[in-house]
Amino acid sequence: MDGEVPEAIDDRREMKPVQDNDTDNPAAAMPSFLLGGGTVSTLLQSLDWAASPLGAPQDWSASLKTLMATILPAKAQIVLFWGADYVSLYNDAYAPTIGAKHPRALGRPGQENWSELWHDLEPLLRGVRETGETFAAQDRPFYIERRGLGEIAYFDVSYSAVREIDGSVGGVLCIVTETTERVQFQRRQAFLLELGQALPGMDNAEDIEAFAVRRLGEELGASRVFFGEDLGDGQHVRVARDWVDGATSVTGELNYQAFAADLPTALASGRSVHADYPAGTSAQLCASLYVPVLRSDGLEALLAVQFQAPHVFVEDECLLVEATAKQAWKAITHARAERALRASSAHLEATFAELMALNESLEERVGAMLADREAALLQLHEGRKMEMIGQLTGGIAHDFNNMLTPIIASLELIRRRPDDAERSTRLIDGALQAADRARNLVGRLLSFARRQTLKPQAVSLAALVGDMRELIARSLGPTIEVQVRIDSGLPPVLVDPHQLELALLNLVVNARDAMANGGRLVIAAGDVDSGPGKPEGVAGQQLWLQVGDSGSGMTEDVLGRCIEPFYSTKGVGKGTGLGLPMVQGLAAQSGGGFAIRSQPGEGTQATLWLPLAEAPISAAGAAAEEVPLAEGVRVLLVDDEDIVRHATAMQLRDLGYHVTEAASPAQARVLLDEGLRMDVLVTDQIMADETGSQFARGLRQRHGALPVLIITGYANLSPRELYGFEVLRKPFRRAELAESLAQLLRNKA
Repeated sequence: MDGEVPEAIDDRREMKPVQDNDTDNPAAAMPSFLLGGGTVSTLLQSLDWAASPLGAPQDWSASLKTLMATILPAKAQIVLFWGADYVSLYNDAYAPTIGAKHPRALGRPGQENWSELWHDLEPLLRGVRETGETFAAQDRPFYIERRGLGEIAYFDVSYSAVREIDGSVGGVLCIVTETTERVQFQRRQAFLLELGQALPGMDNAEDIEAFAVRRLGEELGASRVFFGEDLGDGQHVRVARDWVDGATSVTGELNYQAFAADLPTALASGRSVHADYPAGTSAQLCASLYVPVLRSDGLEALLAVQFQAPHVFVEDECLLVEATAKQAWKAITHARAERALRASSAHLEATFAELMALNESLEERVGAMLADREAALLQLHEGRKMEMIGQLTGGIAHDFNNMLTPIIASLELIRRRPDDAERSTRLIDGALQAADRARNLVGRLLSFARRQTLKPQAVSLAALVGDMRELIARSLGPTIEVQVRIDSGLPPVLVDPHQLELALLNLVVNARDAMANGGRLVIAAGDVDSGPGKPEGVAGQQLWLQVGDSGSGMTEDVLGRCIEPFYSTKGVGKGTGLGLPMVQGLAAQSGGGFAIRSQPGEGTQATLWLPLAEAPISAAGAAAEEVPLAEGVRVLLVDDEDIVRHATAMQLRDLGYHVTEAASPAQARVLLDEGLRMDVLVTDQIMADETGSQFARGLRQRHGALPVLIITGYANLSPRELYGFEVLRKPFRRAELAESLAQLLRNKA
């Protein structure tokens, strides 16, 4: 055994010289362990190995040959550093990770191509080589130059020793997974959350502006950050204050041309502008990013981020600056409005003081008026804060839904036409599961923000809870007794049944977590005469639905905060803090109310109030068939988001429809005027110039009973405001789109 090369890897006996008649098979003279690895395998076969410290592949050690035969076809990102010179060998999956370093890094010492981070990488490799112990880390940062300028990238890494036959360490095997996008996303969300928590506590607009530009500059390592307020003449901008680190201040009134040519025109169109300058010019700047802040009638301000050193703005940085601009400027304008309101109030107080001096008998009444005004101002301030939170939540959900829609559509189409293997199908199924989980979280955010587009209908509480009883029992486990006390003769309520099911499951899961050692859960319902009193502000005829438990209950402090968004007493990763806010949002948006009572050791009772339905309960519609619809059905698809429109069009075509796309209602009208004929209209709701329901209503005047499907990710509208058109919420699955269109066409028939 000593010194012998195993048969499976002794490729020297397979070698043969290339003959003249062998020109069509250049791989015939190469060792088999270098074959079958894709592009990198081809490059390895053509390298001039005489210039490499490794020498000819035929002379490599048995361990290295065996390892390369394993690495080359692998789909994981793998790089091998071999020998004392740490000569690099890797596979196709790893090549994109190092960008422009490929392919020159193949077969060369690592220090030649990883020079910018060799002081960081070499000690890790040397530690594994000298000790034989594996080094592993998650989200490990590395400074790397792979696209020109350097950047910080993050990886999950595992470095392990590879031993020769004699037991010595021949090299270091590195298996890596890049996590840069995830780390950047988490940091961006943490930064925006910090702003969202800090800015509402500041009353002074100047303090808000100073805090926002300072934190953004520190986060990005910039040289200068500032807001510039447009002066309305299309030429000048005012910089009241800036944050600088090594750069000079630029406060005052400035011309847009001092920053970049045609800057106001680009910003007014909603586009961010990148400006790069040669080192040592333009007030010592090398790179700048200008982000617009728009209002309904034009450009209101810009947010500038500038660097003295060369810098490439990656997508994550652009998204962070854009989100910061919107969030901070909204807080600034709100603080300015409150200051103006306080000044007006101070003026009124001075006027009242003069009146009191003239007529002492008015003193008591004026004092009461001022107290009432202060109370009203405080209430207005708190109401505006909550409205801002709701608008922010709804806006995030809208953008999130617009991204989820093409993701789900594309993944489903790929899954319907798999090119490869079972492994690909598993990956696609996992992606669809993740997208569905994100869709559920968006639904909770929209319910809390009261921006969810509901589909209210007449629902029997007894039937709904009865259908869910088995699911509820499985969720609770065998140690918790379930009692249902709902009279089947109760009249129906008007509510979105799917959202009500989700709300009920949230309450049931909360009750389960409060009964760690078992207990009893009671689900009851009744009318106004048979249960708890209605919450303040709930009017009209209502039924109540209550979930009560015998669990640990809540302290007064926890009870006072339990409906706050993102507040949770559960451990990290066990709750989003959106369950109860979602339940409250559903009740309020449905025209009802929500109340919760609890005491430590005596359990909790959560009660939903829901309005009675005027119409009777309708029979469930037929399920959509998972087959393409009849050929020749013509669909006009209108959506101003290109990526969403293209993905939806692919789904429609996959269902068998003939699809014509339009990027706006105006373009759709042109197509119709030119003779386009259609059988059904599918349109987005929120578009720049006109809503989908307004456009569809106009078409109905020309096309009679035209079937219309409104698709929306964010629309705080009732069915009446949507003119009764059928609505499909984003993101949607292929089956949901098929069912909605099938129902429309059945109704038309």
